[in-house]
Amino acid sequence: MKKIFCLVSLIFSLQGFTQNELQIPPTVTTSTVDLNIQTGNVNFYNNIPTPTFGINGPILAPTIVAHKGDNMLINVTNGLPVTTTIHWHGLHVSSMNDGGPHQKILAGAIWSPAFEVLNNAGTFWYHPHGEGKTDLHVSRGIAGMFIIHDAVEATLNVPLTYGVDDIPLVVQSKAFDQFQHIAISTEMDTSIMVNGTIDPFLNAPSQVVRFRLLNGSSMRAYNFGFSNGMSFYQITTDGGYIATPIQLTRLLMAPGERVDILVDLTTFTGQSFDLMSYASEMPLGIYGSTMVGTAPDTIPGYSLNPLNGIDFPILHVNVGAQTTTPVPITTIPSQLVPYVPYNAQDATVNRLLVFDTITTGLGMEPNLAEGQFGINGTVFNMDSINIRIPLNSTEIWTLQNKTHVAHPFHIHDIQFNVIEKNGTIPSASETGWKDVILVMPHDSVKFITKFTDFADDVTPYMYHCHLLHHEDDGMMGSFIVFDSTNSILDLGNENNFVKVFPNPTNDAVNIVLKIDLKIDAIQVVNMNGKVEKMISDIEMNQTTYSMDIRSLKEGIYLLKVISDKGVEIIKVQKI
Repeated sequence: MKKIFCLVSLIFSLQGFTQNELQIPPTVTTSTVDLNIQTGNVNFYNNIPTPTFGINGPILAPTIVAHKGDNMLINVTNGLPVTTTIHWHGLHVSSMNDGGPHQKILAGAIWSPAFEVLNNAGTFWYHPHGEGKTDLHVSRGIAGMFIIHDAVEATLNVPLTYGVDDIPLVVQSKAFDQFQHIAISTEMDTSIMVNGTIDPFLNAPSQVVRFRLLNGSSMRAYNFGFSNGMSFYQITTDGGYIATPIQLTRLLMAPGERVDILVDLTTFTGQSFDLMSYASEMPLGIYGSTMVGTAPDTIPGYSLNPLNGIDFPILHVNVGAQTTTPVPITTIPSQLVPYVPYNAQDATVNRLLVFDTITTGLGMEPNLAEGQFGINGTVFNMDSINIRIPLNSTEIWTLQNKTHVAHPFHIHDIQFNVIEKNGTIPSASETGWKDVILVMPHDSVKFITKFTDFADDVTPYMYHCHLLHHEDDGMMGSFIVFDSTNSILDLGNENNFVKVFPNPTNDAVNIVLKIDLKIDAIQVVNMNGKVEKMISDIEMNQTTYSMDIRSLKEGIYLLKVISDKGVEIIKVQKI
């Protein structure tokens, strides 16, 4: 153990570390929120400014605090010189408000999603989700917590005073290049930050304290524990509270996961200890463990990272006096929120998603530890819909990993219940409501979920690996939840009742009906779901139409024909 800490100390000293007080992100507690994405600079090392991205500040973002039932209006202004997005990770919102790659925020533009908070109390977060740019924008600093409270939580005896006994911990690893700029697509993520603070310390009161743990790293998993060996108590998973606290000494968290823990510090006045990652104990194949893959299928440069497979400190904690306000909580609750999972007998659909490498066609076998990775033999395409799901469908999804690296799988829109991991019952810490689950190499996971409340025939949600360069490289798919009472007849090239020509076009698109229909409207919709053009003045027995699209920007649009036979959607390209 001494050798391990000496190595970490050497890393810290070479990078010019001094101990810094943990920064607590400010909160926004109003239902109308203004978020300004901006560039900035932070002096992480040796007073050398590092270019960063942040929201309402140079790095990271304010913590949004809301209550179940709140009607949120969030005005997101993109002050960057490039396009980005903001995704509400874990929130149950419509696909139009989800903030995936189809909800682009152009440089200088404002995106204003509006939604009711439907989630139960828990810790969620928000971050960019642009096509091929997620890792860059998150690593540069755009990430923030989204905390939700509700009436049930108010009856629990748990810490809830933000920044005092309820501490947000956004844990991230980052890589820096020779110019002290944040780097991506490198395995040298040797800098550990909490809330954007390097080598942080926290002064905590000698009472029960809540740590809201968010693994906001691009790649690295953490095996949390405390240097003094004390136990702690898990009280939530990704989607909110579990039924009873789980006593632990280790907690493995993959990128994207959130867990709230309670730490009883009532007898530790005047003492200090470290929140650690015991990576030496992590199973092989997880990014951050001793080894990922076997030769020749390994991650280039992985063994050169001095943090991989060792135990290292994340946050130094000094314990002081109890608080007077709030009134100190000094006991761990015995009960939390009843947990009623979905019933597997209610599932009517089973789906299989296979994680595998994608053949490049250059005569070389793909690296099973490095990729390129895909899902079900394909990589992400902005213009493709991979899965169509009926509204209110209860489904069992099986995730099968055929690669040498563990993938944290995340799905938008819903929370799920894990029912099997490699054919066995999951650990207690993985029961409850989840939206991220780690799938080990050559292993499988089975979960059950239900797609409720929101249907949209045009705008998709995402599912993907939350190792961000895997996501950016295409390990992602899209799904649409459709309402069968107003279903799309077809979304492909073999149209049922409409012919469109010319396609692509630069001036007008002509529409010819193949069968007798009563047309209600014809719309041209952009990939953000906005109606750009519409014909609503439809004459009886009309079978041909022409729509002038010269005013539209170049790109892909969806032509939506709404009739008494249903809705048909055809992709149209403006050139």
